[in-house]
Amino acid sequence: MKPLDPRLLRAAHAVRTHLAVTAVCGVALTGLILVQAWLVAHIVGGVADGRGLAELGTLVAGVAVVAVGRALLAHGAETAAVRSAASAKSQLRRRIVAHVTDGPARGPATAGELATLTTRGLDALDDYLARYLPQLVLAALVPLAVLAVVASADWVSALVIALTLPLVPLFMALVGMHTQARTRRQWTLLQRLGGHFLDVVEGLPTLALFRRAKAEAALVRRVTDDHRQATMGTLRIAFLSALVLELLATLAVALVAVEVGFRLLYGELSLTTALLVLVLAPEAYLPLREVGARFHASMEGVAAAESAFAVLESPRPVVPGSRPTARRGTVALDIDDVGFAWPGRDAPVLDGLTLAVGEGRSVLVTGRSGAGKSTLLALLLRFAEPDTGTIRADGVPLRDLDAAAWRARVAWVPQHPHLFDDTLAGNVRLGAPDATDAQVDAALAAAGLTDVVAALPEGTATRLGEGGARLSAGQRQRVAIARAFVRDPDLVLLDEPTAHLDPDNAALVRAATARLLEGRTGIVVAHDAGWRETVDETVVLTDGRLAERAPAALVSGDGRYGDHRHPQGVAS
Repeated sequence: MKPLDPRLLRAAHAVRTHLAVTAVCGVALTGLILVQAWLVAHIVGGVADGRGLAELGTLVAGVAVVAVGRALLAHGAETAAVRSAASAKSQLRRRIVAHVTDGPARGPATAGELATLTTRGLDALDDYLARYLPQLVLAALVPLAVLAVVASADWVSALVIALTLPLVPLFMALVGMHTQARTRRQWTLLQRLGGHFLDVVEGLPTLALFRRAKAEAALVRRVTDDHRQATMGTLRIAFLSALVLELLATLAVALVAVEVGFRLLYGELSLTTALLVLVLAPEAYLPLREVGARFHASMEGVAAAESAFAVLESPRPVVPGSRPTARRGTVALDIDDVGFAWPGRDAPVLDGLTLAVGEGRSVLVTGRSGAGKSTLLALLLRFAEPDTGTIRADGVPLRDLDAAAWRARVAWVPQHPHLFDDTLAGNVRLGAPDATDAQVDAALAAAGLTDVVAALPEGTATRLGEGGARLSAGQRQRVAIARAFVRDPDLVLLDEPTAHLDPDNAALVRAATARLLEGRTGIVVAHDAGWRETVDETVVLTDGRLAERAPAALVSGDGRYGDHRHPQGVAS
């Protein structure tokens, strides 16, 4: 990564403001450093010449004012830098969340890695934005300004500083190149640890059921040890590099002091000039040493920023159209010769799929795993765009419709809906944030949750806990259906809503779904044969193509026609 990655400037406007403020503060601080050095040199020189406090009082007061000014300026710059870093992190987080929620992630990052990136990872940008960048500006301004002032006073000392100064960034670059690979490995291990830990926590009940918890704990322990070793290795190099830079800067300042001392001894320099050079010489090397120290502290943030840009620069799954779309109460779908392949897979998931769903009709889409059922729902939700063919809604290609407006007409009930640690009413309102209490109550009643609400201690105001811990799996599924009711959609999409439920709860979910589908267009993806009584017709997908289509009652549980096959039932 470059000292200042231009992608940061484009991704977060707070970084641009921060850089401008930092540059102004850097110029002001550089001026104060030069003024302070001049004042100190003249005060000491005046004392050596026998002048008293009465004559030097103004200069002493000037030093005090400059010292206070430097302290206030440093405090103000630090405060502004921390606020800018917080704003930049917030902007990056929002962009990442907006990017990944626009559709399924196509990059290599898993959900756990993304969670680690947007939390712990981007927090590491504090050192980079609030401390490294300001020192980088000072490292560009202060040495040049000091060199110019010293050259005007003593060209020999300026030559010594000019020859030794590049050694500091040279060694810093050599150490940095070695550290960068280690820091990237450290960050990769942290992402892997965070992602794996999240997956383990989410699947802990299943792991405990199959007695795999100890094995997974051992794996987490091993990844943790790898991360600890990588972190300690990076810190060792950071401490050693700091020692090298300090030693190099000290030797360079000592060299300047020796040559100034000899020339002062032989009367080739005045005391005031010699003092000015000696006071300014350490200031020339100090910003570069600080950059080296801050660089190691900010490398984790740099690695996190690279990961963030890898996510942001991954292909966007949706290209929103500009044509508006209005609610009609129902919708007619026409899927015409659609083909689609997920990135990284050679074989298409959908291969020339053609299917028409009339207004107000409900269709059960079944078939073996990998036949393309869930991919079809992703295309209808515009989480992805077809590679070939066209999907039309009421005769208009979906790609021409505004994505947000189209999704406002759609309700999606996944296999495992997520319930937040909020009230029951708050979870239902995710489907329609502006829904009234009466609409929420009506949606819960339509979803068959009246008895559940009555059993809760505070009714719809009861907090459900993270993941809906208060409710059973079937009740959580019906809360998702209540979300769909309160949304009042034109199109209802359900993805295996009863695959994980017992027969009684599955029957309740199907009954609630039947009420939801009344007067609406619906597509239900499921293997459960019980859905045949809920929908109008059933289609069977095989290898991404339409293999069979018939009224629901004419399809047997295995997805084939029964003995009472209708002669006009097939459409492919």
